[in-house]
Amino acid sequence: MYDVLILGAGASGLMCASRLADGKDLKVGVIDANQSVGAKIKISGGGKCNITNTEVTENNYLGDENFVSSILSSFTKDDLLKFLDANALKPVIRKNRYYFCQKSSDEIISIFKRLSKNVSYHLGENILHVEKKDDTFFVKTSKKTYSAKNLVVATGGVSYKTLSASDIGLKIATNFGLGVVEFSPALVGMTLQKDQFWMKELSGVSAEVEITVEGKTLREDMLFAHRGISGPVVLSASLYWKKGSMFINFLPDKDINKLIKNSKKNISSVLNLPKRLSKGLLDALHVEDKPCNKLTKEDISNLQDVHKYAFSPAGNFGFTKAEVSRGGVKTDELDVHSMMSKKVEGLYFIGEVVDVTGELGGYNFQWAFSSGVVCSRYIKGRYNI
Repeated sequence: MYDVLILGAGASGLMCASRLADGKDLKVGVIDANQSVGAKIKISGGGKCNITNTEVTENNYLGDENFVSSILSSFTKDDLLKFLDANALKPVIRKNRYYFCQKSSDEIISIFKRLSKNVSYHLGENILHVEKKDDTFFVKTSKKTYSAKNLVVATGGVSYKTLSASDIGLKIATNFGLGVVEFSPALVGMTLQKDQFWMKELSGVSAEVEITVEGKTLREDMLFAHRGISGPVVLSASLYWKKGSMFINFLPDKDINKLIKNSKKNISSVLNLPKRLSKGLLDALHVEDKPCNKLTKEDISNLQDVHKYAFSPAGNFGFTKAEVSRGGVKTDELDVHSMMSKKVEGLYFIGEVVDVTGELGGYNFQWAFSSGVVCSRYIKGRYNI
């Protein structure tokens, strides 16, 4: 019998386990389908794990803003950096925004392994069924059945099938009568409708742009791919896109009217974009590539869309290419001070399995770590530890 059994050895589960096991007061177990802990952490960020971001607020997430804000303020980005520093991990900052491990993701995984040395890990076991009898949870896996007084569901989403990702967390929640939002792909490239097929001809080209979607304006690199569009800004935009149009500003720091004024250069030259992109964009805007001083009023009018090119994606690249899953257990089912179900005593949900999803750039790891800490603090408080 465990005091606490955690389902999932990903970012949220490992943070929770490491905080609960900093002494020998609690008997803690972790079950994971993978043969090693932190499987998704290991491959994230090109193997260096984008841990968090220089700026983290509830505005970087899709989810209930008050709920997200409360969790993030309970264990902030600065708290996370202090925790890492105390454990001899000093992340490096890339692009003035993103915190990564210096050498590899193994640096942060090794911290969790060391801090959770008192935890019993049951790896390579698929979770088949969970039930509660009286005040005890019973978890049946592909190998045996475990029992616990407290059950923490940290099973993540369904992207990364190769890492044994599944929707078992939502099934557990549903079986206990909790409301859920079914998973859908997020932080994923987007496919195009016929009107935008000109973008497919630009495969391999990238440019820094602004995308506005559902009232959110995001800025980063966009990558043109054979299947559609991708790159950091598109992945984050996919989080918020539902249906309908989004808008691309191809010249976020420039004013097209100032660029063309009194210029004798061809319009493709003054755009200062990759040549293939300039040509393709002008064709899409129905503007002939000619000297700026030869542009007609109609040309100039069409060129305004350089700052607000509207298009409606056909869809996305799907779960096989998605960084994370959007959706999860509804936050109004959970107590914000503990991550515990309001309906089932002792049942907690943390990390990606909760209906909170961050933009690209370390936000989902920060959410995982923060929610894991909130949960562990509450459980320790219940045991007066």
